[in-house]
Amino acid sequence: MSAVSRAESTATRAANSSGLEALTRAGFIGYGIVHLLFAWLALQIAFGKPAAEGDQSGALMTLAEQPLGTFLVIAIAVGLLAMSIWQLSEAIIGHRDERGKHRVFERIASAFRTIVYAYFAWTAWKVFKGSPSSTADTQQQKTQDLLASGGGRAVVIIAGLALAGLGIGLVVYGVKKKFAKHLKTGEMSPQTRKTALRLGAAGYSAKGVAYGIAGVLFVVAAATYDPAKARGLDAALETLRDQAYGAILLTLIAVGIAAFALFCFLQSKYRKV
Repeated sequence: MSAVSRAESTATRAANSSGLEALTRAGFIGYGIVHLLFAWLALQIAFGKPAAEGDQSGALMTLAEQPLGTFLVIAIAVGLLAMSIWQLSEAIIGHRDERGKHRVFERIASAFRTIVYAYFAWTAWKVFKGSPSSTADTQQQKTQDLLASGGGRAVVIIAGLALAGLGIGLVVYGVKKKFAKHLKTGEMSPQTRKTALRLGAAGYSAKGVAYGIAGVLFVVAAATYDPAKARGLDAALETLRDQAYGAILLTLIAVGIAAFALFCFLQSKYRKV
């Protein structure tokens, strides 16, 4: 049996595991909790109140400070790890209902989600172990190192354009409701289906705007040699707040992120896993 065949066989067994499915569905609940706290941090930033780091890692650190917080953080880490394994199996042998370039695109998207969920699982683990690191500070330092190296400026610009492209893609994904094909809409009542579509559209659009602004800031950081602007979502939220009507716009983003959190809760039951 070739290495590819063995990988596909392993992925198939993982995909058909009832235990993995249960953990993955629990992972959606944890992912929703993280985004609910992320929305709360965005609201605090909107109204100029001191807040933890304004992204998902900041949300995990905030959660860890609450009663039973460390238990919830490690539970979320396990759920996110299960989601990562699930998406890895999808990237290897999944999306068989798609054909041609559409299946290729979905498998690439699953590979990207694998990295995202694994990263947040690792971040949650570090928070649980009591050694969290600031994602924003890390991004700023890496950008500073790149800008000081030969060719590093181009790398930062490419990263910024990629992040901005991701933001645009998320907005399109949400507005066109492309996420609906991954839901068991046939098992939903008409009202639940309408609610899920609205929450998903608002949630993906809000996240897309935030990532898009973060990407633009990376490009600006490279153009002006100012690594302080390359702090990811944290800098994006603060930059948005400082604009005309920024508090209102950031509040709308926070509401959208909260909508995504509620959409995650619905996915825990209705996502095709």
